[in-house]
Amino acid sequence: MVKAWKEQVTIPTYEVGAPEKNPIFLENRVYQGSSGVVYPYPVIESISDERVDKEYNAIYLENEYIKVMILPELGGRVQMAYDKIKQRHFVYYNHVVKPALVGLAGPWISGGIEFNWPQHHRPSTYMPVDATIEENADGSVTVWVNEMERMFHQKGLAGFTLRPGCAYLEIQGRLSNRTPLPQTFLWWANPAVEVNDHYQSVFPPDVNAVFDHGKRAVSSFPIATGTYYKMDYSAGVDISNYKNIKVPTSYMAVNSKYDFEGGYENDTKGGMLHVASHHFSPGKKQWTWGNGDFGRA
Repeated sequence: MVKAWKEQVTIPTYEVGAPEKNPIFLENRVYQGSSGVVYPYPVIESISDERVDKEYNAIYLENEYIKVMILPELGGRVQMAYDKIKQRHFVYYNHVVKPALVGLAGPWISGGIEFNWPQHHRPSTYMPVDATIEENADGSVTVWVNEMERMFHQKGLAGFTLRPGCAYLEIQGRLSNRTPLPQTFLWWANPAVEVNDHYQSVFPPDVNAVFDHGKRAVSSFPIATGTYYKMDYSAGVDISNYKNIKVPTSYMAVNSKYDFEGGYENDTKGGMLHVASHHFSPGKKQWTWGNGDFGRA
């Protein structure tokens, strides 16, 4: 049996400041290879140092295996995804909303699953979206979140479906171009996971090389034998193991004929798997802050 309901939750929160009252045109700012221009979205450049208990209108979705919490007020992100059988969070559950000013329009938070479009960490990632609950004829339930983005006037929806007897969360993305002009877009999900010395990245067996952003650097995978992110791996280092990565590092893979990627916890014998058709979603990426002083901070 699948059920969904709305519930007010209290989350310790560091509030953001007021948006800049004047439009800000960031033509000269490059954000991860894309334009930093976010007009007409307002830009926020301050965050409070004071923590307050803030009420959010959450939507819960649950079946016999999984319990999920969605926050429409924070971009429609999945804030919590819990495995009821192994009694573990299979995405990182951040109990505090404490943004940093690293987003396209300012505030950005880690944890859960963030949905990004039409470019990178989307400008509206910290803004409210519409949400509705839909009961389906087969007994499944779908929670839809959607918005009309202001930069290119496209419409984007994410549908979260739980089915009876299924131990996975199904996510459907739908984008609509509401203009007469061709539009480009990115669409990607950004799940966060908790890591330790036993955590291992899992790519398909045909992934034998990984790239930095924009192919600025390339490494063999999973055994690195050269220099990657200015780190000397010439001795032959298994860079699929988190414990071996000392600096912030990304792995981007292309041309895989498989439909999955994920991460595995060798200690708990659990993990997370992301499955999507490689015909529609060809790219695969993983990122770590690194198992060093900076990453642990």
